[in-house]
Amino acid sequence: MAEQHTPRSLIVSLYGAYGRTPDDATLPVAELIRLLGVLGVDAPSVRSSVSRLKRRGLLLPARTADRAAGYALSAEARQLLDDGDRRIYSRAEPALEDGWVLAVFSVPESERHKRHLLRSRLGGLGFGTAAPGVWIAPARLYEETRHTLERLRLDPYVDLFRGDHLGFAATAEAVGRWWDLAAIAKAHEDFLAVYEPVLHAWEARPDTPPEDAYKDYLPTLDSWRRLPYTDPGLPPQLLPAGWPGARSAEVFAALHERLRDAGARFVQPYGSDDRPSEA
Repeated sequence: MAEQHTPRSLIVSLYGAYGRTPDDATLPVAELIRLLGVLGVDAPSVRSSVSRLKRRGLLLPARTADRAAGYALSAEARQLLDDGDRRIYSRAEPALEDGWVLAVFSVPESERHKRHLLRSRLGGLGFGTAAPGVWIAPARLYEETRHTLERLRLDPYVDLFRGDHLGFAATAEAVGRWWDLAAIAKAHEDFLAVYEPVLHAWEARPDTPPEDAYKDYLPTLDSWRRLPYTDPGLPPQLLPAGWPGARSAEVFAALHERLRDAGARFVQPYGSDDRPSEA
């Protein structure tokens, strides 16, 4: 798999991993450039990506305590990241008895552009297609779905329901129609192909230098955080034998545990002279 880490995506991952501090500290522009620079992103690309995130209302210009220019997360961005945390870091095994959430929408022809946006957003949240205009996902995705639709002002076009699948086909058979399971499995296999060797390399190391940890952790997170949206987390009994999702989750969890806090010592405190060395 050719890894694609865009500057904008890496910035989102950086704020998600390290940018939500208890005191809402502003991340200086100079630190963004430094932290993306060690990953091979040049300063103009960082500035351009930050500008796009600012235009989208996700980053807000702010000043640090010493008046350096920087950016803080907007309330909308915090909600997005908080919703994402529940998926990205969850280790809970989905249960069949939790049921499903259904999204049924109807959009007037005069606003048909919103129909495409709705389909795109529901698909991006991990919904499968049960029928035209009827989308389905595990019930635990309800809160995030509601937040997303309200934020995009699409909620007037959608009704959300909770329920169980009662037939007529077996649920495991129906799931194979609602989602492209082969494509989801391939995404897990691609992740494993890149990051299982990274985990093995760290398992062979006795130390965890902060800069090395950061340089491996942020791309790992940037790749992983998409997977829980591609794969909505279906109950294991509904999935084919040998499903790779459990192993990819284990690999991410192990890298997260080994690298995240060590990487934080490279990131924080922003630009202070007493930042821990990389050794």
